[in-house]
This record gives sequence, structure tokens and C-alpha cells, in this order.
Amino acid sequence: MPHAHASHAPAPRPFTAAERLPAEEARLRQSRTLDILAAHAPDAGGLMAFSRVAIYYLTGTAGNGVLWLPRNGEPVLLVRKGEERARLESPLANIVSFRSYGDLTGLCADAGSSLAPVVAAEMSGLPWSLAAMLQQRLTGVAFVPGDAVLTRARARKTEWELVKLRLAGARHHECLHDVLPGLLRPGMTEREISHLSWQVFFSRGHGGLMRMGAPGEECFLGHIAAGENGNYPSHFNGPLGLKGEHPAIPFMGYAGSVWRHGTPLALDIGFCLEGYHTDKTQLYWAGNATSIPDAVRRAHDLCIEVQTRAAERLRPGEIPSDIWRSTPEIVERAGLSEGFMGLGSNKVTFLGHGIGLTIDEYPVIAHRFDEPLEEGMTIALEPKMGIAGVGMVGVENTFEVAAGGGRPLTGTAYDMVCV
Repeated sequence: MPHAHASHAPAPRPFTAAERLPAEEARLRQSRTLDILAAHAPDAGGLMAFSRVAIYYLTGTAGNGVLWLPRNGEPVLLVRKGEERARLESPLANIVSFRSYGDLTGLCADAGSSLAPVVAAEMSGLPWSLAAMLQQRLTGVAFVPGDAVLTRARARKTEWELVKLRLAGARHHECLHDVLPGLLRPGMTEREISHLSWQVFFSRGHGGLMRMGAPGEECFLGHIAAGENGNYPSHFNGPLGLKGEHPAIPFMGYAGSVWRHGTPLALDIGFCLEGYHTDKTQLYWAGNATSIPDAVRRAHDLCIEVQTRAAERLRPGEIPSDIWRSTPEIVERAGLSEGFMGLGSNKVTFLGHGIGLTIDEYPVIAHRFDEPLEEGMTIALEPKMGIAGVGMVGVENTFEVAAGGGRPLTGTAYDMVCV
């Protein structure tokens, strides 16, 4: 007998999805995930995903529920709401509605993909309260961590994903380097610059939402920091300081901060196109090039040099931690270690990070990231330099890991733009 809560496919309605993930693309991602599962959690009979990002990656729809990806059998997407939408957007054959975690065992069995005795779970995808409830309802199932499997699977992009990322990067560069300089002017407040940036980014197809993967981390638009605000104390795990809108919304820019002549302006804003992010920081100088102090010019040029050397090593087989370890030597030789990657409490101990469906993806260019890079990974490198009394200078750009070194996705013009 069918399970009591199993649902039948609804009658077709005259809707067309904005995009439907190709079946072969879904299979490619699922197969890669299962290969990594076998290496990292060999006892697990499958993987359970809960976050919208992970479910989207594996199914093509940002479903509200649970995805069961078994090592043997077809995946099953179980949704609390939105079954009809999921069927429009996803090629999965097994999409069913559920009301309680207690229903999952029967629904998966009905779909021909019974739950395994050991399941790798996306533990960061559920709060403690729901995770405890899941464990209570699924008696006889032992859970092991599955987050590392998902992060590694998503790190290496398919060609389908890279097409989106390359287009996002091109539009990102156009916004920050080609369009905004003609609209910015000294005397504008950070908030005015934030709103102007939104207009430009939306006009080029920015989706309006940027996602972070780290639990509790948030991002809205990005960081707008004029002058010394580039060193303002920050909660965000990045080198650029900012005052932000308000203590409750420490993003974008402060209405009371004005970009003044003879000071830098740092715009660290991500671009999101159809769910895929690129990261880029563009520095502007209020004045002509001859007005840039030597210390500021030297610091910015050093950041470009660090980015160039690191990008050359974004090749398959290179080790992220080795790239990071070589960076302080370059900075120390230049005598600029103090402000590198942030001043004081803002200093961070990484040079870059993976990026894709979230801004902060695997791998990180930092200590203890010792697995070799793979072709098709996308990495944002962000060498920056805080200068006391001035602000922050430096660069950030997104690169594709390739045999010939990092392929720039967000443009190749890295100097400060004078306004």
C-alpha cells in the first residue's frame, strides 16, 4: 500500500519555469557528490541535504525540505511546500510533499530509495531544534557529518556553472570599473554611493540576493567604505572595515560618512547572476593620479603584486596553504606587514576563498587547506592593505582555476580609478 502521505503529481498548469536544470547536469552533480561521499564517509549509504543552496545545487530548485541522495537508487526530494514549483524547475522524478520528519522513512521507501542505516547529513543546514527532532523521528538511522562532502562537490564547477560565473564576472567588472566612475563624485555619502551602486548592479542583471554559507553570516549589497572607515572595526570575516547603515545592519554605507577629496573609497560588492556570485573590490581615489600619496600608491601596488603572484598559482595541483604561506614573505620584504589584510582587530589570516552559489565557499587560501586545487574551481583573491589615518586600499577579483594559472573573471584592470 502507498504511504499515507505520498502525493500524486498535480495536474499540469500553464506555467513555465524561468530555468529548468538539465537532467544530465543534475546527474553530473549528484554523481560527483556520491564519489566524494564514498571517499569521506564510506559507511554512509547516502546523503541528506537540508539547506536551500545544497538542495538547489543537486536538484535545480531551492526546495523547502529535505533531499535524500542514496548511493543506490534515485534521489528523492521531499518538500513541505512548493511541490508544483519543484516539478517545474527540477528534472528529478521523485518529488513528494511531507508534513513530518516521521514521514520520511515511508516516503523514501515508497519511492524505491529507502533510507540507509547510516546517513551523511548536512548538519549546518538545520538548527539544533530541528536536528534533534529529525533524529528522534528517524529511529534506526545513525547520522554522520556530510557538510565536507557538499562543500567539496560544489567547489569544482561544471561547465554549465562556469558559463554563468564568467558572465557574472564580466558584468561585475563593467559595473565597478566602467560605469560607476562616471557617476561617482567626491562629496557623496556612503549611503548615496550604496544606492547608486544598487541601481547600476540591478541594471546589469544582479539578482538582488547574496548568500553566505557560514552559519549566521550575512551580506547585503556589500561594503562601502570612504576614507578611514576602511579601517572601522568590523564583525565581518574580511579585511575591509566599514561603519555600515547601522549597528543592526552593518553593511552598505553610513549616511553620515562623506567621501572627501584626497581619500580612497573602497567598494567591496559582490555580483549575483542566477544564483552564482563573483567577488570584486574596486578602489577609487578622490582626485587626480598625482595627488595619490606615495605610501598609498606603494601599498596598492603591493596588493596588485600579491594578487598577480597568487593568481599565477591557481593551477590544478597547487596547494592553497602553500599559496598563503608564500604571501607574507612578499609583504615582509616590502616592509608593509602591519596593515596587510586589515589593521588591528580587522586583520584576517587568509588571502582568498572559493565562491559560487555562496560568497564563502571551499577552499580557502589559508593555513590547513592542504588539498590540491582542481580545474574549474573559482577563487576570489583579496589582498588589501589598511593604512592608519587614510583607509584601506587593495584589490579583490575572482579567478577560475586553469592549467595556465588563474583565469580572471572580473576584469584585468586593477589600479585605483581616479574620480
